[in-house]
Amino acid sequence: MTTRPCVLFVCVSNAGKSQMAAALARHYAGEAVEVHSAGTHPGARINGQSEVAVAEVGADMGTDHPKGVDPALLRRADRVIVVGSQAQLELPADAVGTLERWLTDEPSDRGIDGAERMRLIRDDIAARVASLIDDL
Repeated sequence: MTTRPCVLFVCVSNAGKSQMAAALARHYAGEAVEVHSAGTHPGARINGQSEVAVAEVGADMGTDHPKGVDPALLRRADRVIVVGSQAQLELPADAVGTLERWLTDEPSDRGIDGAERMRLIRDDIAARVASLIDDL
């Protein structure tokens, strides 16, 4: 019996980018990959614009909520992916997986905001998630 690969996406608030990545990974991989998301400083609620942007491509993050990083999950995840530049995280010495950072597109740096900003972020994350799923 083979075990499913486990992926943990992390950002600061676990309200936007890491939730988007997790929703897209679940959408693309189905039950083939165990997918989680967390924040180093979890927010109070999901970013509504992020939720709408992923829903436009058929993914769902509406049933999730921001949560902190579970140390046990951090140790057992095969891939821990920090999404964006702000969250700081180190793997414990006994972690079995690898840590990587995705420096995602930030359209607001170019004056792009609102729904258009979220779609660009979504598309950037979606391309990375698709490549990750292929890799796993």
